Amino acid sequence: MEEKSEENRSAPITEFIFMGLTDNPLLQPIVFAVFLVIYTSSCIANIAMIILIWVSSQLHNPMYFFLSNLSFLDICYSSVVAPQTLINSIAEKKAISVAGCAAQMYFFIALGTTECCLLAVMAYDRYVAICNPLLYPILMSSRVCILLVAGSYILGFLHSLVHTVFTFRLSFCGSDEINHFYCDITPLLSISCSNTNVSEILLFSMVGGIEIITILIIVVSYSYILVTILRIRSARGRHKAFSTCGSHFTGVTIYHGTILFMYLRPTSSYSLDTDKILAVFYTMVISLLNPLIYSLRNQDVKDALSDLLKRIYQHVYSNN
Repeated sequence: MEEKSEENRSAPITEFIFMGLTDNPLLQPIVFAVFLVIYTSSCIANIAMIILIWVSSQLHNPMYFFLSNLSFLDICYSSVVAPQTLINSIAEKKAISVAGCAAQMYFFIALGTTECCLLAVMAYDRYVAICNPLLYPILMSSRVCILLVAGSYILGFLHSLVHTVFTFRLSFCGSDEINHFYCDITPLLSISCSNTNVSEILLFSMVGGIEIITILIIVVSYSYILVTILRIRSARGRHKAFSTCGSHFTGVTIYHGTILFMYLRPTSSYSLDTDKILAVFYTMVISLLNPLIYSLRNQDVKDALSDLLKRIYQHVYSNN
């Protein structure tokens, strides 16, 4: 029996088993229903935001070009995790192949990093619009906007490639159970039987580096924006500037605050059960909150939505 146990322990793992959010069979349908509602609502809200920006001529400017890309990212980002989680919440065996796990982790990190970069780009866009309005059409031309978005994607996918390669070069010869509901670096490192020091250093240094750079861009941009807004004499002008910037700053604070708490803590302080709760917010809820934040707190979006609804009503009424 000892020889058989040793053989099983040394055999390569071909699939991982998710422990999920709960092992209570009574709670699993509730988890399925909650995830389904959040995921469906998130997709509908983000698709609606993209369509609104596309059909509303008053939203055809760099700020809303970036916002439509953020909505697209949120749809892809939540779709990397949600379908697998929905299946696993009602499946008897919550399994994923090693290749499937690597793919899920790769796209999850890539899209998350891209969103970090895009939020920094959006802060820079607001800085140029408010602090250098005369140069705005030149500094934020269509070509520049496309290059900034493309650069965000390139950096995101290269960053993810490093983590995915180093994580899946490790040996997983012991437990095949991942104490999570999707493939992420931290729970995978915790079940590896290899030395994970290099992967942990890469995680802390690369995620920390990207966080520092993007947050620095955001903080510097908003420092200049705040000074400029306070110099605006018109109360209406100040209110409009705060309206467009306030929604973005709220989204940035929620997103980066969660990342900092999840990934940039000492390894000794990790609690995978706590991280699973945070991960629900990070992977699902933020994708739903973003379109709500940018629509409810942005007067331009509310005006565009009102105009669109009026046009639809007039079209339906005239046909009848």
